[in-house]
Amino acid sequence: MSEKTLTIDPIPPLEFFGVNERKLKAIAKYFPKLKLIARGQVLKLIGDEDSLEEFEARFNQFVGHYNKFGNLHLLEIERLLLSESNGDSGKVDESVLVYGPAGNLIKARTPNQKKIVAASEKDDMIFVIGPAGSGKTYTAVALAVRALKKREVKRIILTRPAVEAGESIGFLPGDMKEKLDPYLQPLYDALMDMLPPVKLAQYLETGVIQIAPLGFMRGRTLDHAFVILDEAQNATDAQTRMFLTRMGNSAKFIITGDVTQIDLPKKVQSGLRNAWNMLNGVKGISFIELGGSDIVRHPLVKRIVDIYAKSDEK
Repeated sequence: MSEKTLTIDPIPPLEFFGVNERKLKAIAKYFPKLKLIARGQVLKLIGDEDSLEEFEARFNQFVGHYNKFGNLHLLEIERLLLSESNGDSGKVDESVLVYGPAGNLIKARTPNQKKIVAASEKDDMIFVIGPAGSGKTYTAVALAVRALKKREVKRIILTRPAVEAGESIGFLPGDMKEKLDPYLQPLYDALMDMLPPVKLAQYLETGVIQIAPLGFMRGRTLDHAFVILDEAQNATDAQTRMFLTRMGNSAKFIITGDVTQIDLPKKVQSGLRNAWNMLNGVKGISFIELGGSDIVRHPLVKRIVDIYAKSDEK
């Protein structure tokens, strides 16, 4: 007799085992040679090697289905168990970064977005600049969520400078969180496309995912984290230097921005521009520039960006 222990994460225990272990009992009927013992987020298997391997293959299908659709109904469990192949239906599409909760496939859609994905495989710090709608932030957040799901990092940290379109935080209503949330909303929006609402709320509550203004990064050492600095064109040189030196062990940093939309005072230098020039060529850092061809929003966005770009050239 052999034993194997499986951690059922990212599937919540109740979703996998069912009320009063109803789902687990249904699964057990298909594996009469195995003894299944549920303990929190751990499932202990006892039986012969062939049955253990068969169960693990089926279990990977369950995880793939949950990651793709955000649920694991009893009917789907039985459908997967009755399928002839234990490979194809659980096969992972390597181009998919994240399966959204509605079953949508989130992947790099343009050659330059694919360069971001490739760069993340080899370098720990990536600078990405590009126009509005080119997918720089969305791709970065998808990579972060993928790394968390694969347990390559323990947490995701998303940050932005609290500088937008000349408005002052002091004039906004509410406490500090309420004042800052509108600036950070695009990051929440991306996460909501990639994680079930309950799971996202849990991650935010426990600090597995942290969203904070850039100023809150001072003094921290960010270990085992996937960290994204968004709208980096609005970070000053001092803020950018502070942020880049927060990098700890087993960390991945992505810095994104649009140098055509700098909202800093005219005499204040953008830290993104300075870092791009100073650090270009440093081993371990990638630099990727997106353009109009990468814009994946409404077709009008690309036309608007092109017209403004020509006007800037004049």
